[in-house]
Amino acid sequence: MASAHPSQPDLSAPDTRVPADTSGAAEPAFTPPTPAFSPLYQQIKSLILRSLQAGEWKPGDMIPSEFELAARFRVSQGTVRKAIDELATDNLLVRRQGKGTFVATHAEQHIQYRFLRVQPDATAPEAQGPAERRIIECRRSRGPAEVARQLDLRGGDSLVQVRRVLSFSGTPAILEDIWLPGTPFKGLSLETLSSDKGPMYALFEAQFGVRMVRAVEKLKAVAADADAAVLLGVEVGHPLLSVERLAYTYNDVPMELRRGLYRTETRHYHNELS
Repeated sequence: MASAHPSQPDLSAPDTRVPADTSGAAEPAFTPPTPAFSPLYQQIKSLILRSLQAGEWKPGDMIPSEFELAARFRVSQGTVRKAIDELATDNLLVRRQGKGTFVATHAEQHIQYRFLRVQPDATAPEAQGPAERRIIECRRSRGPAEVARQLDLRGGDSLVQVRRVLSFSGTPAILEDIWLPGTPFKGLSLETLSSDKGPMYALFEAQFGVRMVRAVEKLKAVAADADAAVLLGVEVGHPLLSVERLAYTYNDVPMELRRGLYRTETRHYHNELS
């Protein structure tokens, strides 16, 4: 476990000696020892994450070189390299050949849609291309208690609620309801969302300093109610895919609850498992 001081991890090893048994009882069967500390590169990874969380390096910034980080943490470059490799695998850092290592940002093409698992069918070219976004509302409210609970908020805490419809080639495809904690997103408005043409998560990074680093999804099949039917241009009872996503920033702090209803005539859910 790393020490609280960001420049020097605690590398001390625990005392694993077993006290002598003076009870006279038979010697117990051998039990393999359990490591008490994480590997050194994991400690360095935690320290780098701590700096990311504190905003020392912001999305898009280049972080210090492996040599500089090794000197800072008083470890080998190989240890730093292994920590950075894991952070790059987690899409938190991006290596650029000949340039250095940068804090990943949702503005980058290969990262901005990494949480979006519903993709167009290969036989449906009309479902391809950028989404046309219509923001229906953006308002502050107290919000449902179960939403506040998932966002680790108290029942009376302020929430920002956003509703939008995404269309492809003029056909409504996705209805999303989004809840955000009010304090980190102070100032988010209908005008801000409507005028921004980039990915929503990139806006969160640039204007509010909030970066989504991982998400958990739940899927189920539902029937369109009257409200969803009107907004998505389908009949009441039309089959839809419901996707609920809870997104987290650094240190596993929940920052967004998103519930989407998807028309699946020309789209499917795609995920690679390994």
